[in-house]
Amino acid sequence: MIGTTTLADYLVKAGDRLPEEADRVLEALVNEGNMNKEDLSLLSRVKRAVLDHVIMQLYALGLVDVSTEGKSKICSLTKLGEEYVSLLSERKVG
Repeated sequence: MIGTTTLADYLVKAGDRLPEEADRVLEALVNEGNMNKEDLSLLSRVKRAVLDHVIMQLYALGLVDVSTEGKSKICSLTKLGEEYVSLLSERKVG
């Protein structure tokens, strides 16, 4: 039997499996915009070794994109990531 799950439900359930640091990383990207991993680590208060793990999980879900500029890796929120953050804020309010 095939179950039906909305994208919103899927994202919420997937978000429940993310480490608590993921919320801080997403919040930093929402508030400050694109930034390199060093700045993101400082602003989100997530250790660099943990940040790499969190970024890979967010990247796998399609919430964050990582690009290279010179020697720096620049992290940015994707459109889906913006929708995810918006969905979470709506659920917290409601």
